[in-house]
Amino acid sequence: MTNETRHWLLPDGVDELLPEAAERVERLRRGLLDLYAGWGYRLVITPFVEYLESLLTATGQDLAHQTFKLIDPLSGRMLGIRADITPQVARIDAHQLDCDEPVRLCYMGSVLRTRPDGFFGGRAPMQIGAELYGHAGLESDLEILCLMLATLELAGIADPYLDLGHVGIFRGLARQAGLDGAAEAALFEALQRKAVPEIETLVAQLGLDPATGGRFVALAGLNGGPEVFERAEQALAGAGDEVLAAVATLRQAGERLARRRPGLAVHYDLAELRGYQYQNGLVFAAFVPGSGREIARGGRYDAIGRKFGRARPATGFSTDLKILMRFGGGGQAAPREVVLAPWRDDDGQLDQLVESLRAAGAVVVRELPGQAGDAASMGCSHRLVYRNDHWEKVPVEPSPNPS
Repeated sequence: MTNETRHWLLPDGVDELLPEAAERVERLRRGLLDLYAGWGYRLVITPFVEYLESLLTATGQDLAHQTFKLIDPLSGRMLGIRADITPQVARIDAHQLDCDEPVRLCYMGSVLRTRPDGFFGGRAPMQIGAELYGHAGLESDLEILCLMLATLELAGIADPYLDLGHVGIFRGLARQAGLDGAAEAALFEALQRKAVPEIETLVAQLGLDPATGGRFVALAGLNGGPEVFERAEQALAGAGDEVLAAVATLRQAGERLARRRPGLAVHYDLAELRGYQYQNGLVFAAFVPGSGREIARGGRYDAIGRKFGRARPATGFSTDLKILMRFGGGGQAAPREVVLAPWRDDDGQLDQLVESLRAAGAVVVRELPGQAGDAASMGCSHRLVYRNDHWEKVPVEPSPNPS
């Protein structure tokens, strides 16, 4: 590989969008922000670089490992390049807006991550999402869920399926068992992998009584359709009120969502621990059938604003515009007429026609003197020619195929 070739290489997981893809992403972005505005979500724009402690507040170690860090030459303080916009929006609600009523905010921006993960895929996603602050009820969770589904519909993703869980189930079991941080982390890791033999070994090593240990073992298998709640009643019998309330909330969420979205495929996972380090309630993710790939995720993360001086209930979701474009048909443009107009100085009639065509929605490209390429090779469907003392728009003959 030559030095000249290396100049064109991009870092692993970092990509660029060529005109057609960039135009699709931009159309999708505009459509989604208009959708969110129609639901009452107001756009905020957050900085790409911040002081590190602000970016990592209440988000756990996962985000710390995903954040690029650098020193600010002006202040000498550590900065971070945002790997997730959610904490920034939480700061705006807690510190800048300072409202008592529910606040609905949306955002869109590029983020940078140290390594790809199973959600964003690449390291430079274009994150878009919405957050609802100031309401702790299931109604706000359902609103966010329905807005996420509307996002997928607008992006052209048909028949997604939803994975629903509640991190309070495992959290409540861990508290009831009196687990310390290390034991809770070990069980958390094993449950994430549904490693039943490992979970059985761990509960034995921890000396948990058979009933308490059995609930952790059973939790790994409590997933499926609505029938899972009947199995949960038996498997989690005797668990504390915190656990049973979380199960009831999850069940009610599914029932109420089914009334709003009949026919939506929903999978329940009572051991779902997505975002466990900072989320505390209902969690969810959307998938494309046949791919097994998350395309959007979210959940409840109450009190994330505490470190910013004001704890508020919060729920939200996010996704990546590039993933939506890849899996959906959204962002497609209606065919537009592309007209090639010659370059003429002091030709008011031609300039007026060009302006009128553009105002009517056509794309008009000016042919530059001495340029290479003809109208067909430039993708033009028509060109302007001067006939009978006026300019006319005529079709362009396609270029002949090379022999």
